[in-house]
Amino acid sequence: MEAKKGTTTLGMIAKDAVVLATDRKASMGYMVASKKCQKLYKLDDHIGFTVAGGVGDAQAMVRLLKAQFKLYKLERGPISLKAATSLLSNILQGSKYYPFMNQFILGGYDTKPQVYSFDPFGGYDGNDNFTSTGSGSPYVYGVLEAEYKEGLTVEEAIALAVKAIKAAIQRDIASGGDSLQVAVIDKNGFRELTEQEIKKYM
Repeated sequence: MEAKKGTTTLGMIAKDAVVLATDRKASMGYMVASKKCQKLYKLDDHIGFTVAGGVGDAQAMVRLLKAQFKLYKLERGPISLKAATSLLSNILQGSKYYPFMNQFILGGYDTKPQVYSFDPFGGYDGNDNFTSTGSGSPYVYGVLEAEYKEGLTVEEAIALAVKAIKAAIQRDIASGGDSLQVAVIDKNGFRELTEQEIKKYM
């Protein structure tokens, strides 16, 4: 059976915060395997993570990173975004002959909001104010390229994220689900919006 796959995720920098958002549909070929698949995770109090690609690989990476971040915190305190980025890149590079078949977005806030996208072999980019992964990403980029501007408030960024994910759901056959996942990470930490909160932006 084909691996569960098909995704739309995004990360963007707002004024003093990062917004992460995903759809929730997991597909197996032409079958919808789940309408409530989790694609957005809290890795630490100040770091969030989105996954696109094979579900098994993604879940394994989430478990590995959570464990590594806890160990780091016990020895040195909360991990910085720079260290977290290097760790994930090294793990992916070290597995390139049997790669994790995923694209990841890692976002968070330590001294400032930051967002990074990763390919399956450890390459990453943190130079842009927004990024998207998964089969629906071309549609997300169409919305963000047209409407993103620096200095968005958190409310504006959430509304734009929801609009971009919805655009992908309407056009990408492998994206969808009964709801979205949206999280905000700022100086106060990671907060995932409830379904009721997200509905206000729909």
